[in-house]
Amino acid sequence: MSGDLKVQLQEMLLLPAETECIEFKEARNNYDFDKIGKYFSALSNEANLNGKPAGWLIFGVTDRPPREVVGSHYRLTPPGLDRLKEEIAHHTNHRITFAAIHELTVDCGRVVMFEIPPCPRGIPTTWKGVAYGRSHESLEPLALYEMDQIHSQPPQDDWSAKVCEGATLADLDPEAIAFAREKYKEKHQGLASEVDEWDDSTFLAKAKVCPQGRMTNAAIILLGKSEAAHLLSPAIAHITWVLRDKDEVEVDYAHFGPPLILAVDRVFHKVRNLTIRHISGETLFPLEVSQYDPWVIREALHNCIAHQDYRQSARITVTERPGSLMFTNRGEFIPGTVLSVIERDVPPDRYRNPFLANAMVELKMIDTIGSGIKRMFRIQRDRNFPMPDYDLDEEGVVRVTIPGRVIDEKYTRMLVKRKELTLTDVIALDKVQKGHPITPEERTILRKKKLIEGRYPNLYVSESVAAEIDTKADYIRKRPFDRAHFKSMVVAYLRTYHEARLAEIEDLLLDKVSDALNEDQRRHFIKDLLQEMRKEGTITTIGKTKGAKWVLTPDPANEV
Repeated sequence: MSGDLKVQLQEMLLLPAETECIEFKEARNNYDFDKIGKYFSALSNEANLNGKPAGWLIFGVTDRPPREVVGSHYRLTPPGLDRLKEEIAHHTNHRITFAAIHELTVDCGRVVMFEIPPCPRGIPTTWKGVAYGRSHESLEPLALYEMDQIHSQPPQDDWSAKVCEGATLADLDPEAIAFAREKYKEKHQGLASEVDEWDDSTFLAKAKVCPQGRMTNAAIILLGKSEAAHLLSPAIAHITWVLRDKDEVEVDYAHFGPPLILAVDRVFHKVRNLTIRHISGETLFPLEVSQYDPWVIREALHNCIAHQDYRQSARITVTERPGSLMFTNRGEFIPGTVLSVIERDVPPDRYRNPFLANAMVELKMIDTIGSGIKRMFRIQRDRNFPMPDYDLDEEGVVRVTIPGRVIDEKYTRMLVKRKELTLTDVIALDKVQKGHPITPEERTILRKKKLIEGRYPNLYVSESVAAEIDTKADYIRKRPFDRAHFKSMVVAYLRTYHEARLAEIEDLLLDKVSDALNEDQRRHFIKDLLQEMRKEGTITTIGKTKGAKWVLTPDPANEV
């Protein structure tokens, strides 16, 4: 492979000028991260517009002909290039990132070749919300006509709309069709009297499940008999419910195949939706509520059905644990980020299975106004429960966890009192409370509203919020003390015992440093503190090995 890349590099070097899809940079030692992101967006979009399999950003080469390899030391030392793909994905839509990062060693030095995938059909690649492009050698926001050109691209073939070979009307489940008729009448109340007069073929055509009598993959998924599932092969349309205990041991499970329009309620009845009691903050009496709102469960499951990539031959899974439900489906999260869904009240401009999604709309399983996910968050907030957790870290997999219990009664009561907080504020603060990472934009908003403190990634609820939820002790543990406080402790220790090894000073301070830091960070903090005291002339070392000891400098007037 490296030999092929060297040949490809040589061919690129001989080009009379940089193309729209290739960018050379010397980057001898370092290069601005934000600029890399902008080039990523631009080269991804240009690769799409020019029909290229990839765009290329190349470090270690002069950008003017005749080009020469000058070598690049960019991220040559640990952690090197390993984390760059994840760092780029954090700021792009749909978490798109490098297809590969190649390091080549040629006669004149190291060359880094960043292979950038073309943007998906119909969706320009953005960097921090902006789509970039190339105009000759300039890097600038993508031109409007180019944006329109990408947006107007037809989606890839819709598998759900394809005819299911060998399938006939006899392969559909009569009970499922009857249920679908009732849901269709609920959706189209003005047609209710007519629906009963239609035969099955007419109804299925009107419901956009079997247009012109064609038996589609979507029809088998939603309405097919269980024994007709093999007609979709090698695709799979199954839902698996798994029950796990607190030790992650599998206690029970069940599989559900077509018709999925009926399987949803069957899965729902498997879930142990217990009644729990909690204080809402609006009354002194405990409320009795179910762990999970039925609408939320069905919405999450319907989303999995609508957005599953069935061609991956994988099951939709519902994993029940004590206090939570996790829904998993295959295929990337098309809106890109949950925040983009929450902030926009418009329909998504792209579906993985458009035909299937439209059929589900007609049968009142989902809607097209893009508010389903947002409503899930609102329902959880209105019930005073923690927010849903979307895990999009694994490429091509979406996991949604619905908490089924209140994590902190006091924190919940604070949310009830703070009615002025927007849903976006609550979602971000919910992440901090759970110890989950938040985006730079979310950090900025929460800091402006004085809801959080600490240094990223060790954030914690601010003093004002902690006072409301009565977690003052936790706040004090996490708040960093004045460095002078720790210096005075070291001086007092050395005055008493005259000397101390690093391990002894760590024993003195380790459990007193902020709880917002992990153990490695606390040890690093202590080492920095000692070096700072040494530079100030307060303490010094005897010896230079691991057995070195810290002592006070020979000055009786030593004070901190």
